[in-house]
Amino acid sequence: MYSRGSNHRLAGSAFRSQVSVLMLTMFASMASIYVAGRLWLDSENRVYLIKELDRRTGQAKSAISVDDTLKIIACREQQKKLTALEMELAAAQQEGFVSNHLSENKGTPKKKLLAVVGIITKFGRKNNRDAIRRAWMPTGTDLKRLEAQKGIVIRFVIGRSANRGDSSDKDIDSENMRTNDFIILNNHVEAPEEHPKKTKLFFIHAAENWNAEFYAKVNDDVYVNIDTLGATLATHLDKPRVYIGCMKSGEVFSESTHKWYEPDWWKFGDGKSYFRHASGETYVISQALAQFISINRSILLSYAHDDVTTGSWFIGLDVKYIDDTKFCCSSWASGAICAGV
Repeated sequence: MYSRGSNHRLAGSAFRSQVSVLMLTMFASMASIYVAGRLWLDSENRVYLIKELDRRTGQAKSAISVDDTLKIIACREQQKKLTALEMELAAAQQEGFVSNHLSENKGTPKKKLLAVVGIITKFGRKNNRDAIRRAWMPTGTDLKRLEAQKGIVIRFVIGRSANRGDSSDKDIDSENMRTNDFIILNNHVEAPEEHPKKTKLFFIHAAENWNAEFYAKVNDDVYVNIDTLGATLATHLDKPRVYIGCMKSGEVFSESTHKWYEPDWWKFGDGKSYFRHASGETYVISQALAQFISINRSILLSYAHDDVTTGSWFIGLDVKYIDDTKFCCSSWASGAICAGV
């Protein structure tokens, strides 16, 4: 009996062990299926969230490959080299290496002009322009004769109205049809705060359309002695990069209500004094500097005033500054080039 009972107990223990193992196996399988399902669901959610983030931020479209990046860097390097070559060409033209071969329109060589004079004017200043025509600026055939005989081109410089084609634009077009003495900057909108940009556009237009030794900016309330101007400029033909005018400096005004307020006043240091620059009534730059402005037009900063703006472009360049009192227009003196009217 002992042996038979023992065997019965052993068989019962073995059966219970098999059931336990089976239950554990089933539980483990169910747990594995559950965990795998959650992981799969989580991975799908992560994929969705990443795609949605890319869609909203635009990252999926903005990714740039390494090859594309290298191409961009190479293009930038080529642009730098091109700019350097353009600068060398400008210097060579100024020093006379290629100026005799320059041509206009159909390629016919023309004599290099002495100067292009731009008189900066604006709407509502016809009386000033008429006074200048009567006093010192030739008209009609005499204007052409000045260009042919003395190599001096004179033009009024103006932009367009903010309301393109309005009466202001029509008045200028009508006046120009009678006088033919304007440079009309079609891409420039007339506004007081855009005066420095207008001066820059004049230098660009003049450098691109006339091959001259010098380019002069004049206000439309200034009298100019053309003969004295021509004679003075002729003495500086040996200077490849020259900036001529009545040189000055002065206080930088940080008060927004002041007439001469400078929004970028903080850039001029604690002393708040402008660097040396030519007074805005009239000043002259050589061809190389006008071409420098033309080449670098997109990166040249403008300040509130055109005279400060022009002077800022030449800081750091190898430029000869000529401080000539004959360009000081505040009072008329014997031998002066200009006078305020």
